[in-house]
This record gives sequence, structure tokens and C-alpha cells, in this order.
Amino acid sequence: MRRVKLDKIDLRILRDLQAHGRMTNVDLAKRAGISAPPCLRRVRALEEADYIRGYHADVNAEALGYGVTVFAQVGLSSQAESDLVAFETLTEQWPQVRECYMLAGETDFLLRIVATDWDSYNKFLTSELTSAPNVSHVKSALAIRASKQEAGVPIDDTMTIPGSTTE
Repeated sequence: MRRVKLDKIDLRILRDLQAHGRMTNVDLAKRAGISAPPCLRRVRALEEADYIRGYHADVNAEALGYGVTVFAQVGLSSQAESDLVAFETLTEQWPQVRECYMLAGETDFLLRIVATDWDSYNKFLTSELTSAPNVSHVKSALAIRASKQEAGVPIDDTMTIPGSTTE
């Protein structure tokens, strides 16, 4: 992975792709104020430098039958690095676990889990999560509604990235 020095055009490209991932290269170039060929080269360089990790569709969970979102705070019996990695690896095998964060503090991991209904979450909780090796406790919080779901990070043309240009 090679490092790219980001300038204002790169930041505009990142912001626009983050908000509109299916934007054509021609439209992206127009918004960035450059022609299409250099825009495509910049996008490829941003991908190679791991500023862009991938593209995805924002799928409506409820339309697909996933009406329940639960945030589970998981505590482990051991915080040895091998046990932490083992738990993270295990979460990769559970498709209903959509996000996994290792935390500092009382809770070792925070999981965002989707389920079709409360009963299916409870089945996952009792048959998979709480019975997993090294799991000492789980505290579940049922999401009532999501008032904001915004992917990515805030990007604006004035931000300074370490090791990058802002011209």
C-alpha cells in the first residue's frame, strides 16, 4: 500500500464517493473540478493507499425482515491478546453480528447485532454468544429506532491529514 498525499481535490473525491458511491467518474470529476482521466487515477490511488476500502449499497434491514437491532456489551473472562483475537475471529463467523468494537473500560466488546425478531436474537444470545468460549457476561440493549445512520467519517476541504498537502 503506497501513501498518497491528500489535497483538496482528493478530499472532495472522498467526500463525494462516501455520500454517493455509485456516482460516475465523469460526474465525480466534474464535482472535483478536474477531467475524468486524472480523476480515475486519483480514485485508484486512493483505493491502493487504503483511503477507500470498498463500496457497498445501503440496504434497508427492515425491508429484508431484520426488524430488531441490539447492541450487546460483552465481557470476557480473560483479556489476554490471544483471547481477544479469538473472540474477534468468532464474531466474523456470526452473520447477524454486523459490527464489533473492542473497547477500553468495563466492557470488552460492543456488538451491533441484527435479528428478525426478539426471539431470534434470544436464540442467538443463548445458543451462540453467551456459550462462546471466554464470554463471562452479556448486557443487551434493544434499539428502539435509529435517528441517524451515517456511514464513514466527516470530510471537508479544510481538514488537514498528517503527511498530506492541503493545496
